[in-house]
Amino acid sequence: MNTNLIKKTYNQIAHIYQKDRDSLKSNKYLHKLLQLLRPQSYVLDLGCGSGNPIDTELIKHDHLVIGLDISPVQIELARKNCPTGSFSVRDIQTLRLGEYSVDAVVSFYTFFHIPREKHLELLKKVNSFLPIGGLFLLTMGEKDFEGEHTMFGANMWSSQYGPQKNAQMLQDTGFEILLDTIDRTGNENHQILLVKKNQAVIVRHKNVPS
Repeated sequence: MNTNLIKKTYNQIAHIYQKDRDSLKSNKYLHKLLQLLRPQSYVLDLGCGSGNPIDTELIKHDHLVIGLDISPVQIELARKNCPTGSFSVRDIQTLRLGEYSVDAVVSFYTFFHIPREKHLELLKKVNSFLPIGGLFLLTMGEKDFEGEHTMFGANMWSSQYGPQKNAQMLQDTGFEILLDTIDRTGNENHQILLVKKNQAVIVRHKNVPS
């Protein structure tokens, strides 16, 4: 994985991507999450981009947003678009177990920019941020793929498993699947999953005896 490439590309295309983002019809899935959230929930957005349209909609419904993204340009846009949110530049691979305590997590078009062999580890971290019954809305790959491709004319890198493997990883990390579908808007294909935490995952560290 070339983290610098991903950061550079999202910095380069941030303004173009923001203008085109509505072609990916995410809000219909976000509204399913909104129907289940308690008032003024804390929501962590992993790979928040410019904050639009996901975080702007969450804030519109009086939820409290924390957004993380690897691109400083995207975070600058998010702070302008969502002045009441809390946004930080962060590689989400560096997250630690239990680092956040939130009611829900969202992650659109982000997981497949992380090496797929690390997806299970990241899902365990998300599990640790949520209470039992906490919600997680995310996009994952719709087919098995790893390699470089173009995005708005710039080089990009993605790494993903297919839908069956993705769903199994979520179940293995203590989530119940509420929605699992393939979205084909914006001339792209993505697996959309809405899940609920039904059990905590016990993560044993290598140096700690059983």
